[in-house]
Amino acid sequence: MTISERILNIKNELPPSVKLVAVSKFKPVEDIMEAYNAGLRDFGENRPQEMAEKIKLLPKDIKWHFIGHLQTNKIKLILGDVFMIHSVDSLKLSREINRQAYSRGLVKDCLLQVHIAREETKQGFLIEELNCLIEELLSLENIRICGLMGMASFVNDITLIRGEFRNLKEQFDYLKKHYFTKNDCFKEISMGMSSDYKIAIEEGSTIIRIGTGIFGSRLQSTK
Repeated sequence: MTISERILNIKNELPPSVKLVAVSKFKPVEDIMEAYNAGLRDFGENRPQEMAEKIKLLPKDIKWHFIGHLQTNKIKLILGDVFMIHSVDSLKLSREINRQAYSRGLVKDCLLQVHIAREETKQGFLIEELNCLIEELLSLENIRICGLMGMASFVNDITLIRGEFRNLKEQFDYLKKHYFTKNDCFKEISMGMSSDYKIAIEEGSTIIRIGTGIFGSRLQSTK
């Protein structure tokens, strides 16, 4: 199956309220262009240097989403071109994005990454931590908080995955009610990848991040 055919199959499953971000990390420009020509404009990368190089080579109307752990010393590589940073996972990172955005006269759209999985290797704010820091995060005027992002545990336990996504949706609802009632920008829940996006959509996701489901596995031909 081609990249274009995979995209069509996924799009046919998506409600209009859900945005598809193609995770193009490690993928060559040719594969990204095939997805672009199939109608996709939102692409996700997790390495600043790789994203910066691809931005130079690919169409200017692509919306680039940064979805990986972002080190403060790499912010400058992507800040001017990235459409949205999904993975704002600490107060320190938030402050530095805000500082650099201010120095460039930018207001950058960001999602706050919440740690919802059982795996300790996953990044993100703990829910209790986020609730304590939200007012300080809101005071950063050059970051526009557009919602939350989370990754479920990489397991076969559907009940566990569903519960983790549900926890993220409940946290989103709590923040919306108490801090973002009149803020129309706070509307995104980025959750769901190739293996679990259908569950994520059922639990309220508005953005799904699909890599393997579009481009195939790293060892698999995409043609």
